[in-house]
Amino acid sequence: MNRVTAFKWVPSFAQGSVRDIRVRWALEEAGIPYGDHLIGFEDQATAEYRALQPFGQVPVYRDGTVQMFESGAIVLYIAQSSDALMPADPAGRAMVMTWLFAASNSVEPFVAQLAGIDLFHASEDWAKERRPQVEEMLRKRLADLQTALGDADFFANGAFSAADILMTHVLRDLRHTTIVADYPKLAAYLARCEARPAFQRALADQLAPFKEAEARQPELAGN
Repeated sequence: MNRVTAFKWVPSFAQGSVRDIRVRWALEEAGIPYGDHLIGFEDQATAEYRALQPFGQVPVYRDGTVQMFESGAIVLYIAQSSDALMPADPAGRAMVMTWLFAASNSVEPFVAQLAGIDLFHASEDWAKERRPQVEEMLRKRLADLQTALGDADFFANGAFSAADILMTHVLRDLRHTTIVADYPKLAAYLARCEARPAFQRALADQLAPFKEAEARQPELAGN
């Protein structure tokens, strides 16, 4: 059985954002069954888990042939054996890989800077001074991204692919703001990807243990 590590619980702002959702979604789109192995925050620093993931993060992926960490690499690995996530022709595959790395390297750093300020440092003086500059840089990058998307439904080859899994996840990390709504084509793209049944299943699977934990300990629901 393919196995993905994930957290037993995370605070509400992180629910739906933890990166195991990328792998879950890829597996759902590819029609590959999987199970999850849930860990707690206390497990992250153990020697046993660090042997699987040197940084103590999730996910770790195992399928009987490989053992991997880094969600982008895992999604790419899954995509290489799935027509649902990557076409067979070299040019088509190259374009999927291009946009997959664009999501990680050209878009995500700008999103992560803003999310880091808003979610962890919003009350600090330096963050208040820095935030307008970070948002301005992010908006420039989103404008470029919207231009690149144009009237296409998806980023690579006009068809849904592994690249859209990463791009959607990156854009979702702005959902604590209304910024994406200012870019109508990106907003429509995001809604289109989030409406996919495979994404909805992956999201439900990630959220299920969080809801169970909060049912057992109601005080968690306020975090």
